[in-house]
Amino acid sequence: MLTLNKFEEASEKVKEVTLETKLIYSEFLSEQTGNKVYLKPENMQLTGAYKVRGAYYKISTLTEEERSKGLITASAGNHAQGVAYAAKRYGCKAVIVMPTGTPLIKINRTKSYGAEVILHGDVYDEACAHALELAEKEGYTFIHPFDDLAVATGQGSIAMEIFKELPLVEYILVPIGGGGLAAGVATLAKLLNPKIKVIGVEPAGANCMQASVAGGKVVTLPTVNTIADGTAVKTPGSLIFPYIQENLDDIVTVEDDELIGTFLDMVENHKMVVENSGLLTVAALKHLDIQNKRVVSILSGGNMDIITMSSVVQQGLIFRDRIFTVSVLLPDKPGQLSIVADVIAKEQGNVIKLEHNQFVSTNRNDAVELRITMESFGTDHKNAILKRLEKAGYKPRVVRTSL
Repeated sequence: MLTLNKFEEASEKVKEVTLETKLIYSEFLSEQTGNKVYLKPENMQLTGAYKVRGAYYKISTLTEEERSKGLITASAGNHAQGVAYAAKRYGCKAVIVMPTGTPLIKINRTKSYGAEVILHGDVYDEACAHALELAEKEGYTFIHPFDDLAVATGQGSIAMEIFKELPLVEYILVPIGGGGLAAGVATLAKLLNPKIKVIGVEPAGANCMQASVAGGKVVTLPTVNTIADGTAVKTPGSLIFPYIQENLDDIVTVEDDELIGTFLDMVENHKMVVENSGLLTVAALKHLDIQNKRVVSILSGGNMDIITMSSVVQQGLIFRDRIFTVSVLLPDKPGQLSIVADVIAKEQGNVIKLEHNQFVSTNRNDAVELRITMESFGTDHKNAILKRLEKAGYKPRVVRTSL
């Protein structure tokens, strides 16, 4: 069972491998939401995520014989690094099965801790089934990433730290993939203060726990589709499910587009890289109908590969009209390009890309299409640029931006 004694034991044990992730007060998010918002930056852990807590505590509870057999687990990345690092500390062999689409940074970092990595399946659930087969075949000790009470106890140490630093916390927002973190945090939080509200947050495209709670039993989704790869789970844990039912006050879902904008907010306002799953609790702040409350958002991890990061930044800038593309038709005669550029410059638009096509029409008055991709300060500035172009006699048409 998840008990206060075990949580206290785990909280002391994980100090051997965790960094101190003190709460960060967010003036930006507090002003946006009307609450006092604090961030619990588990993205700053040595392994880049909270998962090392549960993995290390779980391994500490194993017998020497269980550890000597070698450890195996399945993970989309963060639990993989947690097990690999913890196994290294205990001198154990570690085999990690990861989905084939796992970001390269998570694969390489897992290997860097000495683990053997096997890529299998499109999603976590398929990787997990393969890991269980290997455990049976090779005799490895299986460490479940979330459906294990010892793992959940280790993850719950986060709540212990939150209460020590902010005893009067009123809301804790926790990401949900399989549910281990949510079960540990919610259960300990309720033991420490039964009046606290703990809200789980899932991606809308992978809301297995929300569906399970609504149905009163563990439900398997037919498919999952989300950029939050760390929480892309079809089936939540059955062992931890009763603790979710008892201690979690609500579950909200977040669309992928919201995560993209939230990534920009975190980079620009807090200078922190947080992976998409870790951003769930920040994006969910706008979904809460509360005011003047002390709220903690758990940032579960920061392991994002550069290619994904680049794509998210570009999409975020486009979604917020800070990069946009406009098409205008020009007469086929010299000097027209410089005239358009001057109009844009007067409105402080910054051109970053030009496409010039002279073969869109046989009418020489509108024979040239100019596609201009430019930076703006946001939607209001974009509209001001468009109006300036219209005033200059052009008919600007916003088109799909391609960088």
